[in-house]
Amino acid sequence: MNDAVKPAAPRAAGRAGRNTELPEHLLAYKGIWVFIEHDRGHVHPVSWELMGEARKLADKLQVGVAGVLLGGPDEPLDAFAKEAYAYGADRCYVVRDPVLRGYRNEPFTKGLTDLVNTHQPEIMLLGATTMGRDLAGSVATTLGTGLTADCTELNIDGRALAATRPTFGGSLLCTIMTLAYRPQMATVRPRVMSMPRRDDARTGDIVEMALGMVETDVVTKLLEFIPDANRHTVNLAYADIVVSGGKGLKNADNFKLVWDLARVLGAEVGATRAVVQSGWAEAERQVGQTGKTVRPKLYIAAGISGAIQHRVGMEGADLIVAINTDPNAPIFEFAHHGIVGNAMQVLPVLTQTFRTHLDKRIRKIA
Repeated sequence: MNDAVKPAAPRAAGRAGRNTELPEHLLAYKGIWVFIEHDRGHVHPVSWELMGEARKLADKLQVGVAGVLLGGPDEPLDAFAKEAYAYGADRCYVVRDPVLRGYRNEPFTKGLTDLVNTHQPEIMLLGATTMGRDLAGSVATTLGTGLTADCTELNIDGRALAATRPTFGGSLLCTIMTLAYRPQMATVRPRVMSMPRRDDARTGDIVEMALGMVETDVVTKLLEFIPDANRHTVNLAYADIVVSGGKGLKNADNFKLVWDLARVLGAEVGATRAVVQSGWAEAERQVGQTGKTVRPKLYIAAGISGAIQHRVGMEGADLIVAINTDPNAPIFEFAHHGIVGNAMQVLPVLTQTFRTHLDKRIRKIA
């Protein structure tokens, strides 16, 4: 570990009275990196969402953007690098080794920390996925730097990464800055950031680095891959239409009205944390800070008050339609269209109206 990277413990800085001047020994740290998560020949979309956000931040800092790829020699890392350029990267750092075939914490942590210590980025972003959360915590601990998890917004303040995330159970938002450490690290959940436009004309260079590790150095062994039998049952994060219900629906029987409308629209069903805790819907359908983040074209919220814990998971929707009996409910402050009324009465009417309209369109096409 580079001793120059660890002065005092990392600290969260408030807006008032902080010292934003960068310590001299950290001036060499430049550029923004995005860890490109891939599995079984596919890149997780959150990597490209972060690449677009990294490009915006880098333009403010006037620095470059790099993708980081770790994997086996038989994996299509070069093809992934070309995609990274198309989404905004200027360069890709690549570590290829048989030990990196299939994610394991120990070799991935070594590969990423060695790259950081050698090339010194000032900001590193990872997706807040199962893999990203596991890797980010290990890398930050190994490097002795700060890590802000599950961010909903990223910005630049001076040369500091201003990472905003919910706190106190989602009731407040706080902005955290790691002033005395580099790299500044943050994880962002899928769909929090929008997907950038792809430009296949963009190109970049590749910097290769050896892992310097053999299989016998790794304690954990990958014996077999067993796919999740339920992996295709809920695709909430990438659904075009989501119909969600809250505790305003009163009981599980009334929550079935959400399913009825979703089936007619070909939508996914979402739920608030309170609904999931009550057992009306499974945890995979929870929208909010402690659930999924969604960015659908249409989000219908029935019986949902709009507390910040839920809001941060769905406010990126293109169109939000809220149904609530309380005209002063917080959700009406950011919904595009609001219906003040009883969701148990409104949902059946919407369901029948959409069914009739869609049936007419089908008959017309036929």
